[in-house]
Amino acid sequence: EFDCVIPRFGAKLRFKDARHPLLQDVLKRQGKSIVPITLELDADCRTLLISGPNTGGKTVSIKTVGLLVLMAQSGLPVPCAEAELPVFEQVLADIGDNQSIQESLSTFSSHISRIREMALDVTPDSLVLLDELGAATDPEEGGALGVALVEHFRAAGAFTLISTHLLALKIYGANTPGVLNASMGFDEQTLQPTYQLRTGAPGKSAGLDIATRLGMPAHIME
Repeated sequence: EFDCVIPRFGAKLRFKDARHPLLQDVLKRQGKSIVPITLELDADCRTLLISGPNTGGKTVSIKTVGLLVLMAQSGLPVPCAEAELPVFEQVLADIGDNQSIQESLSTFSSHISRIREMALDVTPDSLVLLDELGAATDPEEGGALGVALVEHFRAAGAFTLISTHLLALKIYGANTPGVLNASMGFDEQTLQPTYQLRTGAPGKSAGLDIATRLGMPAHIME
């Protein structure tokens, strides 16, 4: 039903035309087709920084990789055209806002508490997934902390996928060996995301474009 393949286990983390099965199922019922993602990381380049517009598919891309890795290691075929991945001893993830009212943790505090545990637990055989790294605080401080954390996970030898809007991380990605920038596509004419993952260059957040499309009054946008 999901047109899955049996993955190979090796040294690379490579997915061709990968699809999130839950999203594929939802879109199919709406008569829509999913936009698949393709990516490749190897021993020389283990870190992928994904930037681009809000609602552009950054989080879904990271979740797709994490889910397909766990499916493969559970003995399940995976929804993509081709797949190769290492055997990971653990998947360390900070995805979504788990703000706890009961524990009175702010969004930033809960984000940092989880990442601290990940930083202490990481090994060369880990997959690290970080969504909106360095968000919910001052952008300069968040960017500095984000760069230091990515460098920590890179030095540990883990495969790491990060989504971010922060300029500091995009610059770090452009200037650091073993780190690859990627972006989610955005159509400048329609002001709509294309959901296509493109590796090799960072993307713009398009916050003002999206605010315009959602009807923010023209004088405010001006």
